[in-house]
Amino acid sequence: MMKLAVLAAVAGSAAAFVPAATPARGSVATQAALDDLKEVAEKSNPVLKYYDPLNLATTTIWGNDNEATIGFLRHAEIKHGRVAMAAFVGYIVQSNGFHFPWPMTFDGTPFPSAAGSPPEQWDALPDAAKWQIILFIGFLEWFSEAAGTHYMRGGKPGQFPKFSDHSELIPHPVPLNLFDPFGFSANKSEEAKANGLIKELNNGRAAQFGILGFLAEQKVEGAVPLLKGVVPHYAGEPMAPFA
Repeated sequence: MMKLAVLAAVAGSAAAFVPAATPARGSVATQAALDDLKEVAEKSNPVLKYYDPLNLATTTIWGNDNEATIGFLRHAEIKHGRVAMAAFVGYIVQSNGFHFPWPMTFDGTPFPSAAGSPPEQWDALPDAAKWQIILFIGFLEWFSEAAGTHYMRGGKPGQFPKFSDHSELIPHPVPLNLFDPFGFSANKSEEAKANGLIKELNNGRAAQFGILGFLAEQKVEGAVPLLKGVVPHYAGEPMAPFA
């Protein structure tokens, strides 16, 4: 499971052209996007504040304008952080032997919690189970890109569309949305939501260090001194989901 989480974490996902008659419009929008990026950076790390040594926020990618590029970069960081948080928590849960109580397959085969560490548990999964997980994550990725206003075209970076708002893209009814399925944040103020995003960003950044630290120590003993002897050695390949 951890292999897939890391694989999904590295998987990446144009804005409309500005009419020549209104050249100031694009520059205003770009400046607003950059100002918002700097504000988020300062709130998430008051010590380091805005830090962009590679000037990524002032460049352009794939023929898009700078506003779309900022949207892509912000969305990528949020998505990587979310995947890393799921991977980090999942790694700890699986390492401690927790698993679903029901059989994994129709023939009664249990989940491979006894196979060893999380990467070894992934290796022990049948290929059919691996494909189910990969295809489900692929569907979520496709849905997030196809539904709603795209984050590179004026949409909000990190916002996952609601299934209930785009039923035409869903092959069958889905009773709950992926994000906030029970509507707990529906009545939160914009300030509370903004503060929640800052916490999510910081937790996601920490989780990326955490899950990669686990995997690095498993492959190269001593790579992360604090984890030496805490996680077992792994002889497989964490970046090869079907190895």
